[in-house]
Amino acid sequence: MIELIVLDVDGCMTNGKIIYTNSGDEIKSFNVKDGFAIKAWMRLGKKVAIITGRNSEIVERRAKELGVHYLYQGSSNKLEALDEIRKKSHLEFSQIAVIGDDLNDYKMLKNAGISFIPKDASPYLHQVADVILSKKGGDGAVREMIEYLIKKEGLEAEFLKEWIE
Repeated sequence: MIELIVLDVDGCMTNGKIIYTNSGDEIKSFNVKDGFAIKAWMRLGKKVAIITGRNSEIVERRAKELGVHYLYQGSSNKLEALDEIRKKSHLEFSQIAVIGDDLNDYKMLKNAGISFIPKDASPYLHQVADVILSKKGGDGAVREMIEYLIKKEGLEAEFLKEWIE
């Protein structure tokens, strides 16, 4: 049973573009449908972590807004961060699902119980990914991942109960 999902930010939660204003502010675009699914996953009693290679106040704000359990920014070794979260959560790798889009996610994806990549991920990840999503990063890939897991784990009725009953 998957108890924790681990999300990369740039290229998974966003489309991977980083926009800077003239004043030096950074702009990222998050998909509200992804956020909805993340909150729904947590309402099912599951946990969420974000592990990203960059540092960004915007990511910190989004993580707080969503109520993400673990946030690791500036991570040069994402597998090490994942292992630390795994130990804190008292989980096995088999209980963790990961989404990543580039080479710095490779080891996390390889060690996860189930690994996902967006449609536009690096081709080098195709050999390690369990599921290649139909959505691009920032375009609902995280939502697609969560809905896949909800169906696979037999949680669809519980997930939908709040909305359709």
